[in-house]
Amino acid sequence: MDVSASGHAAALWAGLHIILLLVLSVLVVRQRQTHKVSLGDEGVPELAQAIRAFGNASEYIPAGLVGLGVLALVGAPPWAIHVLGLVLFVGRVIHAVGLSVSGGASFPRAIGTMLTWLAYVMLGVALLFYALP
Repeated sequence: MDVSASGHAAALWAGLHIILLLVLSVLVVRQRQTHKVSLGDEGVPELAQAIRAFGNASEYIPAGLVGLGVLALVGAPPWAIHVLGLVLFVGRVIHAVGLSVSGGASFPRAIGTMLTWLAYVMLGVALLFYALP
């Protein structure tokens, strides 16, 4: 396999996920400015939701990107990295939208969580496959 093409695929998904984190961070800052809150959420539901949307993405994205990067290093095919990167990215976007709209349980949050977990399972299996000699 062409490790260079795999690296480019991983770079694409890393870049998109980092931009997603930046967008979610900007949404937190906007809520802080709107409600004049510098620390914590002071009980403002919209700010709490924005903080959790960013925090949840920050909790899941790094491990996913590490998995994509390791797959690129071991020469996984670019199409596999693209599929895994896409599933993770779509899951994170849908989850963030769902959490931004509602602090409670919602269909987008559930779908986003399932897609994220699916990406994690597929990443784990792929990494174990490539770990075997």
